[in-house]
Amino acid sequence: MTSLPWIRATVRTAVVSRVHGGDLHLERYSGPPGDPGLMGADGVVWRVHGHPAAMLTGGFAALMLQSLHPLAMAAVDDHSDFRTDPLGRLHRTVGFVTATTFGSTAAAREAIAAVRRVHTRVTGTAPGGRPYHARDPHLLTWVHVAEVACFLAGYQRYAAAPLTAAERDDYYARVAVTAEELGARDVPRSAREVARYLNRVRPELAATPAALEALRFLRSFGRDRAERAAVTVLMNGAIALLPDWARDSLGIHRPRAVRAGWDAPVTRALGGLLVWACRPSEIVTTARLRVAAAPSA
Repeated sequence: MTSLPWIRATVRTAVVSRVHGGDLHLERYSGPPGDPGLMGADGVVWRVHGHPAAMLTGGFAALMLQSLHPLAMAAVDDHSDFRTDPLGRLHRTVGFVTATTFGSTAAAREAIAAVRRVHTRVTGTAPGGRPYHARDPHLLTWVHVAEVACFLAGYQRYAAAPLTAAERDDYYARVAVTAEELGARDVPRSAREVARYLNRVRPELAATPAALEALRFLRSFGRDRAERAAVTVLMNGAIALLPDWARDSLGIHRPRAVRAGWDAPVTRALGGLLVWACRPSEIVTTARLRVAAAPSA
């Protein structure tokens, strides 16, 4: 039993280092007093985005699903440094999600403004000749829906207490705010609207060579044995979150029996370890103290 604190500290340090880059930037979450932030305090978005296993599996699933839009994937392929600096890309993405979820209103809007500035430079032509621009509202809506649908799917599968139908709709309605401030339009605000949106956009989707290369990169990532093992577990858990048609498009042939009988329990075990080691979260604790504090006169 005396080794448990050491195990917990080791896992926690590894997560903070690999996922957050070692610096939690707690100043984003500490003030001003009484500020609930963009997502509202301690609601469904905090529950979903504060669950380590849901966000890691959901994040991997989102990357796979997002890659199926040829224009979105072309933008990533041409402008992202995910091949040369994958952890840097992860740190920036995690920083954006945590700032817009748990940060003060000012910190959230600062993160959104920073992404909007980057998007002005992300423009080009996809293979086949179609132009793309990261400020395109249609692409912004796709990236947002693919991301939050996968985050929620990860929470529903790997959290101890999944959201109710009403809570799922509340989640989609609240996270739509961030997408709209980034420039997305006609953002789905309920589970039914998300399902309809995905059916509507499917004819636009295809697994391009760049998407398949990105999938191979994700599935083989890891700088050491422990990291590769963790990524393998999380990727297999993420694959289970994808719709059947998305797995088919990406050429992922992992039998249902393997996903249910091996991937799910192993991912839940790793997820349980992450939850045990990472809670209470310093970010969430700092945000709660900010929200609970009396507003300044």
